[in-house]
Amino acid sequence: MDFGQVEAFAQVASTHSFSRAAEALQLTQPSITARIQSLERELGEELFERGSRGVKLTDAGTAFLPYVEHLLQTLQEGRDAVGEVKNVQAGSLRLGSAPTISTYVLPRILNAFCRQYPGVDVVIRTGRSEQVMNMLLADEVQVGLVRSLTNSDVETIDLYEDEIVLAAPPEHAFSAGGRATVSEAAAEPIVLFDRGSSYYGLINNFFRQAGVIPNVAMELDSLEATKRMVEEGLGIALVPLVTIERELEAGTLVRIDLEDAEPIKRPISLIHRRHRKRPRTVQAFIDTMAKIYPNGRG
Repeated sequence: MDFGQVEAFAQVASTHSFSRAAEALQLTQPSITARIQSLERELGEELFERGSRGVKLTDAGTAFLPYVEHLLQTLQEGRDAVGEVKNVQAGSLRLGSAPTISTYVLPRILNAFCRQYPGVDVVIRTGRSEQVMNMLLADEVQVGLVRSLTNSDVETIDLYEDEIVLAAPPEHAFSAGGRATVSEAAAEPIVLFDRGSSYYGLINNFFRQAGVIPNVAMELDSLEATKRMVEEGLGIALVPLVTIERELEAGTLVRIDLEDAEPIKRPISLIHRRHRKRPRTVQAFIDTMAKIYPNGRG
């Protein structure tokens, strides 16, 4: 069974005429007849009754028709999908992203996006979440990846939960059991990073709500430097889980569960302008994100 036979069957069923089907498909009537006869031989049933008033479906033809219609509809949807991809193969995507997302999350996302849309030029601007929001409102970027923020002119799609965890070097006393209380953690030398970032406020607020004062050993303006200090045994640190996945796998850092505290989490979101027609590149990026984060909420 080939597509030509199926297409001929659908046209004859629709027009009730071999000659009109031939005209619609720009074929000769004998060609249509040959295709139908070949299909009938393959199925072992006659599909049409020929009469003076034209042709009509037999019971077998009536049973076969819905499957043919579904096949043709699916094929058309496939053609449409390919057309959309072709339309996205050229163009640009201006993307704003918070630093942690740019470094630890965005490469995997862009790997998937650029493989599917290799002709799209991607321009990335990095800034704190509030700065990315301002870039979006100023039309400097088309899409932003930020911690969850609200604005009446912006549509937000939550992607995943950004979890903050306690990291320690393997030789630390906490690492053997992998657990500690908040008070025990606060008494240890703690490395804090980036006083101007939202993480700094989030961590300080965590200790404040627990009623303890952290023993801050040092403050750094770099997350990577913070991780290196912890690896060298200069303290422990509360850091985003996504930033230490490689170190945890390599065994250079150990995750310590805080047994008397709720997990520190906050949503990371995709933002774009509300009430704007989405360029195809933007919609393609949103579709890519939906595949990577299927549980995201918009």
